[in-house]
Amino acid sequence: MPEPQRGRLWAVIFISSIIIAASVYISLTNGAFDISVIDVVKTLLRLDPVHEHDLVIFDFRLPRIVIALLLGLGLGIAGAVIQGIARNPLADPGMLGINAGAGTAMVLFMLLFQGSITGTGWLSIMAMPLFGLVGGLTAVILILWFAQERGQLDSQRLILVGIAIGSGFSAITLYLSLKMNPSDFEMATVWLTGSIYNANWRYISAMIPWLVLLIPLLWAKSRVLDVMQLQEASSMGLGVDVHRERKILLLGSVGLVSACVAVSGSIGFVGLIAPHIARRLVGLHHKRVIPISGLVGMAMVVVGDLIGKTVFAPAELPVGIVISIIGVPYFIFLLLKNRM
Repeated sequence: MPEPQRGRLWAVIFISSIIIAASVYISLTNGAFDISVIDVVKTLLRLDPVHEHDLVIFDFRLPRIVIALLLGLGLGIAGAVIQGIARNPLADPGMLGINAGAGTAMVLFMLLFQGSITGTGWLSIMAMPLFGLVGGLTAVILILWFAQERGQLDSQRLILVGIAIGSGFSAITLYLSLKMNPSDFEMATVWLTGSIYNANWRYISAMIPWLVLLIPLLWAKSRVLDVMQLQEASSMGLGVDVHRERKILLLGSVGLVSACVAVSGSIGFVGLIAPHIARRLVGLHHKRVIPISGLVGMAMVVVGDLIGKTVFAPAELPVGIVISIIGVPYFIFLLLKNRM
């Protein structure tokens, strides 16, 4: 990597880390119960611990921060990979209906086991990502089936089919949620808006194996993604089995999205915006775009959650809604830019 590009990469990492660290600091110390920095450090290092501080930090604030960081990491990387596969800058898990498919499976899970499995029990928490994976894969299979023309994947058609499939899954989700009892319906409604208010260490334990397994796999395929930006015939001429690699990358991306959707509901626009920002900052090579997309996604979600908790206090706005408020204008900007 040339020296200017290396310096730019490290500058992006440094600035993103500063934004994340500042957001984490404010989230840990501020709220209905303010805690000083010294007390936070003492609590984390177990120096003269106080029960109230333990409760606030370890049971409420820290799990929420960690979940936000993991969500941003997973959704940002999944968005970068999906845009690379589709060769379309407007592709992302939400736009292609993957979020909606995973969300439908999650609501079906809640409906089937309503009242018999608690929302925070180990069985439900570990099973939820698997249900999400099945729903996400169902959406991908339908999208690939309808978006292909003469065996070729049309990137423009992919977006249209994804929107249609996502709308269909959203309608099914609404129908299933209306079949729930009132308490489960309320939980499903809050979850579908993209909320992490119920974050806990069990959710984190359920997410981490998926991220640890899939993120290195996707990053290892970064050179393959670079080659796939060429025409399919050119990619195959360079020795890349496009169909096989596309399936592996899609499966890995859907796994990441499903693990995220399982604990937070559908948080849109992270997978769309983070890769765009990453490409503007560090160029087009996926070896740099993938990790920077994850880092930008982390900053987006943790800042969005902070805004939802503080700006609208004492009410709390789900992080999914906050990011959508930011994401819609950016999406319109991308549409106008692509038409020019």
